[in-house]
Amino acid sequence: MGVDKLRDAPSTARNRDPICEHLQRLLADSRHVLEVGSGTGQHAVYFAPRLSHLTWQTSERRQNLQEVQAWLAHSPADNLPAPLELDVTGAWPSLQVDTVFTANTLHIMPTSAVETFFRRLPEVLQPDGQLIVYGPVKIEGQYIGPGNADFDVWLKQQEPHRGIRDLEWLDQLAGEQGLTRVENNYLPANNQLLVWQKHTENTY
Repeated sequence: MGVDKLRDAPSTARNRDPICEHLQRLLADSRHVLEVGSGTGQHAVYFAPRLSHLTWQTSERRQNLQEVQAWLAHSPADNLPAPLELDVTGAWPSLQVDTVFTANTLHIMPTSAVETFFRRLPEVLQPDGQLIVYGPVKIEGQYIGPGNADFDVWLKQQEPHRGIRDLEWLDQLAGEQGLTRVENNYLPANNQLLVWQKHTENTY
């Protein structure tokens, strides 16, 4: 399959550069990233060669794996292993990473799946690891921009348990797993790049 016939997610071309600029800073010391919900795989194909010092592990639900595999097949990067099957509400792969990254997923997942996502993070995230999330959020109940309000209405019309999440709720879910938010970066198109850091417990 040629690149021109691969399924395209246009938003990736619009947001990949500002995301990548932050990732190059945030992942300078990272060695193994798990991307949860890789979508088409276009983000991975763009980020991996620009982060050649680490392994970028893609993952998707079974029904979407073929799309990720197709995009990865056209990437010259040698730090992109085959995608893993991962449904956040099912079995997670047995691996340890220093970073979990996910983009444009938490508002698509049902509420219960978001809760499960955070609850399962300790299974794969190493001590002092980090979680990086890209997408729209509400802050103190307020949308970042009017477009997000309309988008939230549309999401809930598709599925009542979808929707733009409250940042304070995400902080709570992260905190229950020993993660503290350390960054909230404002990106174009009313999106955020959020970073939570996992801290090892003081045992002395």
